[in-house]
Amino acid sequence: MEKFTTEQLPELFAGVASMFAEKKEELCDMDAKMGDGDLGLTMDKGYGALPQLIKENTEPGDIGKTLMKAGMKMAGLVPSTMGTLMSSGVMEGGKALKGKTEFGAEELSVYLTAFAAGIKKRGKCELGDRTILDSVDAGAKSAAEAAAVGKTMEEVIEAACQGAAAGVEATKDMVPKFGKAAVFAAKAAGVADQGAVAGMYMIQGLKRGICG
Repeated sequence: MEKFTTEQLPELFAGVASMFAEKKEELCDMDAKMGDGDLGLTMDKGYGALPQLIKENTEPGDIGKTLMKAGMKMAGLVPSTMGTLMSSGVMEGGKALKGKTEFGAEELSVYLTAFAAGIKKRGKCELGDRTILDSVDAGAKSAAEAAAVGKTMEEVIEAACQGAAAGVEATKDMVPKFGKAAVFAAKAAGVADQGAVAGMYMIQGLKRGICG
């Protein structure tokens, strides 16, 4: 689909929900090695609920307001650190799309850019800190480049997926600075950051919602 209306947004985010339902155990296993082991549960719970939260909080003709309201509700469901980052990203993405009636290639790029900014602001992290920001920001930048030259929505999300994957790969050479991963920094060498992997899966889930 090339454009989504406000009423069709649940279909878009259903792709993310199904992605995290599939990747839940994998993310928990990754997180158990250098975190609390609940990353997959958090992502599955938060994004699993988001399509319904969007339906329940739809503002007809305003994609931005809809996402802002749904993101606020999502925050209450997943109050963990990662849950807060995810819901902040959704809310910031919505804020950037306030007043928009359709979600197409340009809006996708704007959403991802604002999502990354929301993570950075809320998490007080920087690129290179080995976090989810490293994959989402890379994906957002690739999406922006594709959208700027008039690529289709499918091409923009494909570019975002490739950028996010490169961002994940880059975390293998980064030193963790946050959470339990920082304590086990030596074990992190050569291993992708689990948060960055979750960010990549979020973007891949959007691709699933767009491309089917």
